[in-house]
Amino acid sequence: MSRTAIIVPCRLESSRFPRKLLHKIKGKPLVLWVAERIAQVAPQFPLYFAVDHELLSVCLSQAGFKVIMTSSLHASGTDRIAEANEQIKADLVINVQADEPLVSAKQIELLDSLIRGDAEMATLATPFQTAADFNNPNQVKVVSGKAGKALYFSRSPIPYPRDLAGKVDDAWVKANPCFRHLGLYAYKAALLKAYAKLPLGKTEVIEKLEQLRVLENGYSIAVGITDDPSIGVDTIEDAEKFDHVLSC
Repeated sequence: MSRTAIIVPCRLESSRFPRKLLHKIKGKPLVLWVAERIAQVAPQFPLYFAVDHELLSVCLSQAGFKVIMTSSLHASGTDRIAEANEQIKADLVINVQADEPLVSAKQIELLDSLIRGDAEMATLATPFQTAADFNNPNQVKVVSGKAGKALYFSRSPIPYPRDLAGKVDDAWVKANPCFRHLGLYAYKAALLKAYAKLPLGKTEVIEKLEQLRVLENGYSIAVGITDDPSIGVDTIEDAEKFDHVLSC
């Protein structure tokens, strides 16, 4: 049976939320909330953190988590994971983002199942519920084909409702196939090795979406649908939302 590992890419600096992984929520850095969540919901998988700074290394290793130092020059989390897997040598890799503190067991298990299929890469999506989220460029959209493989990812609203000139309400979004991409991935080791050597994709550079490099180079990405709640902490407001969840 193929050996699967979870590798969490961790970058210290963030343009929208500086040093967010060390931001303390109820006295604990965000990255430790994520680490403890993964260890709790997916203890069957070896867990590693691919970091780019000593501050992250110290934070995680002192809490008992396995850390691998990687270059600070990587263009994406997938590049960082590719470097880390040169040491880990897992056959299949699950990428949980370091800012996803509500990742669930079902989501990780779904990724593990998808990557054992014919696609070189897998990811997850969830239905949009509001027009505001659908139009928000920080909430990435994905459109898939009948076989469950991704056709495209974008920060723009896709599919675009031409007959409505793009003006939609919450009811339209719920009634139509609009899906928000979640920053959770799985890869076959061969793709990771190839990915690290591929040039940046044209649409990847424009949209700032690393998964577009995979599509541009002819690889397939399986997309699984999840209804489990998720909070990707990209802003201080997102951190406050997670704090609220913890208080409930």
